[in-house]
Amino acid sequence: MPNDVPPLRVALVGHGFMGAAHSQGWRVAPRFFDLPARPEMALLVGRNAAAAESAADKWGWAETGTDWRSAVTRDDIDVVDIVTPGGSHAEIAIAALEAGKHVMCEKPLANTLEEAEAMAAAAERAGKDVFAMIGFTYRRVPAATFARDLVRSGAIGEVRQVRAAYLQDWLVDAEAPLSWRLQKEHAGSGALGDLGAHAVDLAQFITGQRVTSVSGILNTFVDDRPLPDAAAGRGRVTVDDTALFTGRFDGGAIGSFEATRMATGRKNALRIEVSGSTGAVSFDLEKYNSLGFYDATAPSTRQGFTDIMVTEPEHPYLSAWWPTGHVLGYEHGFVHQAKDFVEAVAGSRQPEPSFADGFQVQRVLGGVQHSAAQDSAWTSTL
Repeated sequence: MPNDVPPLRVALVGHGFMGAAHSQGWRVAPRFFDLPARPEMALLVGRNAAAAESAADKWGWAETGTDWRSAVTRDDIDVVDIVTPGGSHAEIAIAALEAGKHVMCEKPLANTLEEAEAMAAAAERAGKDVFAMIGFTYRRVPAATFARDLVRSGAIGEVRQVRAAYLQDWLVDAEAPLSWRLQKEHAGSGALGDLGAHAVDLAQFITGQRVTSVSGILNTFVDDRPLPDAAAGRGRVTVDDTALFTGRFDGGAIGSFEATRMATGRKNALRIEVSGSTGAVSFDLEKYNSLGFYDATAPSTRQGFTDIMVTEPEHPYLSAWWPTGHVLGYEHGFVHQAKDFVEAVAGSRQPEPSFADGFQVQRVLGGVQHSAAQDSAWTSTL
């Protein structure tokens, strides 16, 4: 990247799994894409100084700190990237926006509707020169973006039905230890917020329609688990481990959604199928580089789902990568996320999805929680 490209200095707040993924995105994006600004990995912030220094050394951050409040007010920071548990998202994001920093925040936007609404309002107040984006990274999988392009182009006709499921099995073992993701004060909700948020966003992204009402159930199969320090006994699980719900979309489609950490044998299966009047598309994250497409207008003797390898340079994002057939993997979505964010900020336009989009998804999740508490009564998400 030419040295005369202006810098965009990033502070990453939090580390761990998502810290590694976001670091990979910031590090790789300017090396494969010609960006209008140069992201600089300036600062990594963590509560434990030694752990933060170790992560920074490993991933390539120039400096570390332990106080996010100091980080968001520094003159030499342009972007605050938040990868902490959801309970701290609102406080950090709002402070960063009020300090005039651009913000990227992991999903779900917050742990409560009230916090998510406050974050969206803060982004609106920040003005036309300060931007905020929520990290629904699976939008940036080339096959998922291509599914969006096909559906929006009319390739499957009128969208009628959506089936979306995010299936994991890491809680099947009742002796799997308690973690922050299983505690309401840190995570807000369980499989619903962590996995269901992705399913809802991807369904809305591909169809161009928004979920307006839901009916759902939530369940927790294992109520208590061993504490990380086994000698300390067991702790309560205070969130769901399985969520099932149906929804109506504003364009007339209907949908079914499943989010579970109890799908024995499924490691990270985010699946969505969109059925239309003249065709269908089908995506499975565990088959990252392909998209199923059904053309109902073809002669009956040639009908059937076609497995399209999404590795051509004409496919979304692929022109910057490898020759046709040389596949991409999980981390590439975070590279594409960083690319899209930098291009939007440098072009003075709101990156997508915005905090307002994240708040809308939170309303859907909140609707499911309300419905489940009311014996699956239909609940508006407007």
